[in-house]
Amino acid sequence: MKYLSIAFAFLLGLASARAEKITLRVGYFPNVTHAQGVIGSQTTREKHGWFEQRLGPNVAVQWYPFNAGPSAMEAIFAGSIDLTYVGPSPALNAYFRSQGDEIRVLAGAAEGGAALVVPGDGRIKQPADFKGRRIATPQLGNTQDVAARAWLKKQGFRITLTGGDVLVVPTANPDQIGLFQQGKLDAVWTVEPWVSRLELEAAGKIFLEQTDAVTTVLVAGVKLLKTHPELAEKFRLAHAELTAWMGIHPDEARELVRAGLSAEMKREMPAAIVTGAWRRLRFTDQISPVQFAALVADARSVGFLRDAIPLDRLFSRKP
Repeated sequence: MKYLSIAFAFLLGLASARAEKITLRVGYFPNVTHAQGVIGSQTTREKHGWFEQRLGPNVAVQWYPFNAGPSAMEAIFAGSIDLTYVGPSPALNAYFRSQGDEIRVLAGAAEGGAALVVPGDGRIKQPADFKGRRIATPQLGNTQDVAARAWLKKQGFRITLTGGDVLVVPTANPDQIGLFQQGKLDAVWTVEPWVSRLELEAAGKIFLEQTDAVTTVLVAGVKLLKTHPELAEKFRLAHAELTAWMGIHPDEARELVRAGLSAEMKREMPAAIVTGAWRRLRFTDQISPVQFAALVADARSVGFLRDAIPLDRLFSRKP
């Protein structure tokens, strides 16, 4: 009887261990600016996941690629992902839209890596030359879309969602190069590696570079913080460790990012593009509320984030 009890307890323990298996669903973009997410996805693909090794044997990680931030935020709202790497503008928009109840910024990820690219033939030399032109951004309301609209407004242009003095055209990153080459776009405001690809593959020229702008942050859905706060914190710490490792081992990090982008794009990502993009980026797990306040001001100036609320809960790690 004693042995039966021990065996029963053992089986109960096994069942409990199996029941506690957790899958974390994490979003990211196949961009160099989302290097931590790309590395995480690639190491999972290679069966030696950076995050899995630090989250424990009962945690699996599934990676979900997105083209731009608003789509990733919708996935958070829908409960189809738990965390995501995303630009700050979509994170802010989601925070305000949910009255601060659904989104938390856990850490910074990258700064820089975004730029306004124009044709290399010299047709656009000064801000006034953008009048009547078509400028592409990755998606309506994403970080580069807001930056483009705010900058154009500061140059004195009238900018609306569908027209104005300069037409801002939300265009998926993979489509931008072909349209730019065909002359159907006069400029593109985007992020790496697309900036470098426009330079190297489409004879583009950098007109304006955002060297210190917040490009990528790590956010979590509040639901995860309520149900598994310790897991969210482990993921944040693993992210911070990875960010530090990237600074110490840039060559290895770049190669992992290149492999990850190649896998996502189903074709070889040239090393020159990743190397060029890397020079424009600074990877950091730090975040600054001051930078976010400036982003709010820019977004409100162009018609976004009209229902802004205080940002104090955005940076809290509590539900």
